[in-house]
Amino acid sequence: MCGICGIVNFDRSEPVDRNLVERMNTILVHRGPDDDGYFVEGNAGFGHRRLSIIDLGGGKQPIFNEDESVLIVFNGEIYNYADLTSELIQLGHQFKSRSDTEAIVHAYEQYGDACVDHFRGMFAFAIWDRRRKRLLVARDRLGIKPLYFYQSGGFLAFASEIKSLLQIPEVSRVVDSGALESYLTLRYVPGPQTMFKGIFKLQPGHLLVMDDRGVQIRKYWDLEYRTGEGISSDDYLGRFQELLEESVKLRLVAEVPLGVFLSGGLDSSAILAVMSKLRERERIKTFSVGYEVPKAQEESVNEFEYARLAANAFGAEHHEFKLTAEDFRDSLTDLVWYLDEPLADDSCIPLYFIARLARKHITVVLSGEGADEILAGYGIYKRMLAIDAAYEHFPRLTPWVARNLASMFPGQAGQRYARWASLPMEQRYRGVSMGMPSTLREQLLGRNGAGTAVDNAFGACFETVPKKDVLNRMLYADAKIWLPDDLLLKADKMTMANGLELRVPFLDHKLVEFAATLPAELKLKGSTGKYLLREAMKNVLPKQIIHRSKKGFPVPTESWLRGDLKDFVHDTLLASDSACRGHMDSRVIEKIVREHETGSENRRQEIWTLLVFEIWHRLFIDQRADAYPRGGSIHDRRPRHHLLQ
Repeated sequence: MCGICGIVNFDRSEPVDRNLVERMNTILVHRGPDDDGYFVEGNAGFGHRRLSIIDLGGGKQPIFNEDESVLIVFNGEIYNYADLTSELIQLGHQFKSRSDTEAIVHAYEQYGDACVDHFRGMFAFAIWDRRRKRLLVARDRLGIKPLYFYQSGGFLAFASEIKSLLQIPEVSRVVDSGALESYLTLRYVPGPQTMFKGIFKLQPGHLLVMDDRGVQIRKYWDLEYRTGEGISSDDYLGRFQELLEESVKLRLVAEVPLGVFLSGGLDSSAILAVMSKLRERERIKTFSVGYEVPKAQEESVNEFEYARLAANAFGAEHHEFKLTAEDFRDSLTDLVWYLDEPLADDSCIPLYFIARLARKHITVVLSGEGADEILAGYGIYKRMLAIDAAYEHFPRLTPWVARNLASMFPGQAGQRYARWASLPMEQRYRGVSMGMPSTLREQLLGRNGAGTAVDNAFGACFETVPKKDVLNRMLYADAKIWLPDDLLLKADKMTMANGLELRVPFLDHKLVEFAATLPAELKLKGSTGKYLLREAMKNVLPKQIIHRSKKGFPVPTESWLRGDLKDFVHDTLLASDSACRGHMDSRVIEKIVREHETGSENRRQEIWTLLVFEIWHRLFIDQRADAYPRGGSIHDRRPRHHLLQ
């Protein structure tokens, strides 16, 4: 697990500046505190930060092929590298190391751009073909590892994080107004856009090629939803269990200590169960996070009871951390800096702290991300299917459905479901994470949001999956948008902020492709999501975990923003020089803050969205010295966590 960056230009006579590449690379030190490496020659320059996981002594990058005509900088892990290495050796390739990185170089020699089809893992890499003067950049199928780029004519720069690209003087710091609208809608910005105008994400499952003909981007992988004929439920279950165990086994390959993020939910507990089976003589290290809250709130926000239950069931060495409102407030600036782009998912904060705790004991951690997206684990799926059935079969009952939905859910949620009930699924479903209601967003921005980038992104996803397959249309949209641009982005950034490698067995592409072939009732059966996973674990996990409802990563932000953090909200959002006032209507901001303070509305989500944007703007756009706890600027900012002090 590492950080990568690079510059290639075809329209300039001057060589790449090594000092610039070093600045780009140094700011990624948190991603790879163990080592760095460079290649700068003529119109190409590459940098690499290393977190040593495999071949600790011989995996230094960049890595070259036999005659040094091809080189690579790589972030990620290729889990099938041992088999791939054996295959390539038989084909005549000579290896100088035991690293998975070198396998990529020789696979490129052997298979060209189609090398990506041979990799099983998570990756973002850049290959420079010195003879052909050709750059190949690739990102893994699901978007587990991030990759950003900036292009201007024949000049292209790429990096694992945006802050690296911002070291380049000509890369401007301008807010993309369309991306801001998307952010307020979803609480994150769907790719390929970012909040920075001119900086883009390479989409999951895509390749970028740059040579003297210019830049071409193409998709190399996609999900295909099709149900197998004549396959029994038992056969599906057996194959699922095989693939899950194989996926976990592959992710245990490391020369450093491993552990598990354990929430006490079904997904992480299943990973612990499989890992314990594969390493039965080893006491697995597990990690959980909770909150310092009044006793009355304990049950609603803390999951320690279930995490301990799972840990005890498998004899794990369990570790816990309790987060306070002050921790929450004081970590915000660092977290936004690590995130690069505004992401208003408050679960970033417990994730950051559990990663910090884990890094004191291990270097690689497994977690349960992805199970909900491939096996329909979110409650919103069944609600959307119920609305869809009513809309399609009983159109005259739609107003009745809307009224009942409004009464079932309090406040804004009820109003939102009521509005959705009158719309077809293509216009109604915008993923598992929603930000502000459209009317409030339009008031803030002073413009109508019809036909936004969000609508276009989801519309393109829905067109890919047959209309009759409603559940899989939602799953596909979440796999392509929510998963890489929220869930996996925060997972990568918060763990790498602490020099910790995160591995996600449920997102092995073979397991994901298999899940796409499952009948809908093996994913969502009645009101039970992740049905097949529950069946696989019913004789393995404690019954309390199998049957408990999904909780996610609950954070007590509603009460904190109204109580302990009330002054912080005021001082940040209502300051006369706040960035939010420059982009949004200050009267609407004041209204949102006031409604939450008085309790007339729960505006937790809206306030958190505005807070994150405000801090991000101060750090990355304004570059205000007072935005940093110790002063300075974005150019010399250094993480403050325990690893790098």
